[in-house]
Amino acid sequence: MAEKQQLNILVCDDDREIAGAIEIYLRNEGYQVFKAFDGFQALETVRRENIHLLIMDVMMPRMDGVQATMKIREEKNIPIIMLSAKSEDYDKIIGLNVGADDYVTKPFNPLELMARVKSQLRRYTRLGSMSASQMAGVYQSGGLSVDDNEKRVTVDGEEVAVTPIEFGILKLLTEHAGRVFSMEQIYEAVWQEPAYNPENTVAVHVRRIREKIEIDPKNPKYLKVVWGIGYKIEKK
Repeated sequence: MAEKQQLNILVCDDDREIAGAIEIYLRNEGYQVFKAFDGFQALETVRRENIHLLIMDVMMPRMDGVQATMKIREEKNIPIIMLSAKSEDYDKIIGLNVGADDYVTKPFNPLELMARVKSQLRRYTRLGSMSASQMAGVYQSGGLSVDDNEKRVTVDGEEVAVTPIEFGILKLLTEHAGRVFSMEQIYEAVWQEPAYNPENTVAVHVRRIREKIEIDPKNPKYLKVVWGIGYKIEKK
């Protein structure tokens, strides 16, 4: 429990009752909770405090969750879980596209939200409870290097800022360079939960990764699609 008490979570929602209810569940799990009620406050809090995870509502006054996530992503790679009353895939894709790691639709089951919080924090703090042998690798494909010791990604020696989810996908594919993984396999390995229609979620994260590691994302050198099957990192 002592470890959980060191983890700081920011809840940003203009509905103070929802923010308060989430705070209660988080505190019961042993987390330190900060609250914000619009995107500006969230941005200020992330800059001021050592926040490990952010739960961000989409629809808010002054600065909404999408705008705030975009600005936070320019500075931080902490996990971000977006909350929204909208359930359409298009809205989910927008949230993931701007840098969110996960997406929960209101009304939500608080226990499901807590499970997603724990899953994201595991990846952020340790990327799961991996064995020493798993932690020992530096995986490469040409100029792409994924260092599982320091949790760093570099391309031609230049460090690339990635989120925990993006790192997990890159590590999986680069560790097994040349092997093709289906979207279901990628989702279950990285999110560590059963895959139910994971296509949009995985595709959005792959697109974001390509924008970061490829010179020409539309003609990728490293992260290739194998049509009708899935994705792979080229073995070089």
